[in-house]
Amino acid sequence: MSSVENRRGRGRPRAFDRDVVLERAMQVFWAAGYEAASIPMLTDAMGISAQSLYAAFGSKETLYREALERYRATIGGFGARALEGEADALAAVERLLREAAASFARTVGTPGCMIATPSAGATEKELAELGRTLRAESIGRIEKRLARGVAEGQVRADADCAAWSRHVGAVVQGMSVQARDGATADDLLTTAEIAVQSVRALSRQAL
Repeated sequence: MSSVENRRGRGRPRAFDRDVVLERAMQVFWAAGYEAASIPMLTDAMGISAQSLYAAFGSKETLYREALERYRATIGGFGARALEGEADALAAVERLLREAAASFARTVGTPGCMIATPSAGATEKELAELGRTLRAESIGRIEKRLARGVAEGQVRADADCAAWSRHVGAVVQGMSVQARDGATADDLLTTAEIAVQSVRALSRQAL
């Protein structure tokens, strides 16, 4: 963890933990979105002054980008871990779907996914493009895992890995939106299980 000086007031500067304040900023952006998350909202949640925010992160946009990276490395990292954590490609995709359902139905904090559910407005074109890029990368990881499954004899040789990865990505993104709209953990898990059944059609044993 890194420590940053907070220069509010006179006397000896107080230090704050960068990881802690970044986590708090992440939660604000996740809940409110980039545009709606004002500097006062952020500094109040982070427990630092606006001056300290700019000194430590440079700008609101940079803070948002770092918050996205923190999300990917922590809560949002379940997808990459699922795809690489199973020896069988289809088991990996099934785990991804189930863990997405469990993760999105959060009872503490904001439901859904910070990346799958876009939060940047149309006026923030670079951040909107960043969101699209990150979502495309997630779908690309699924496609690569399925293609590896084809090469390893776990997935049917005639499987359209690109199309199936888009299908799985659409289910994951849809569950994120539904979680934001109040879908329960059971609701999302049912959706995930239906998707799991469809994915099993890719098994070589299904031929």
